[in-house]
Amino acid sequence: MMVLALPQFPSGRIWAAIIFIVACITDFLDGYIARRRKEVTVFGSVIDPVADKLLVSAALLSLMDLGMVAGWMVMIIIGREFAVSGLRVVLASEDYVMPASNWGKAKTVSQMIAIVALFFQLSFAKYLFWISVVLTVISGVEYFVRARDILFKR
Repeated sequence: MMVLALPQFPSGRIWAAIIFIVACITDFLDGYIARRRKEVTVFGSVIDPVADKLLVSAALLSLMDLGMVAGWMVMIIIGREFAVSGLRVVLASEDYVMPASNWGKAKTVSQMIAIVALFFQLSFAKYLFWISVVLTVISGVEYFVRARDILFKR
């Protein structure tokens, strides 16, 4: 995906978008099937979010390299992912698992839609990206607020 997004490849952004869409769909189907069949594993629970973060980060770095998104916005998104991942590690050390919130799910969906819109260079893509950045901040703050009792227990 990242190689195809390079300016040297004619129509490369379209192919990068297609690869990104296929990856998003297969990720969703994998999780859906695992939950439906009750075949959720510890490995899958850990690796799936990491893979999601790598996919989104790769796409965002490609778009940043193309000059289509600002580096500070990409850093907010990637920084939030590191912060929430770190929070989950701390919570796990306290034997607490924090499930994904609706804000987190909205953040993920908005990022994926914005990335596809940016790859296809849709006129409203930058607005979608702004929305995804705002949802990223809200969802990150929300995770830390939900975890405050565990983080600051005495």
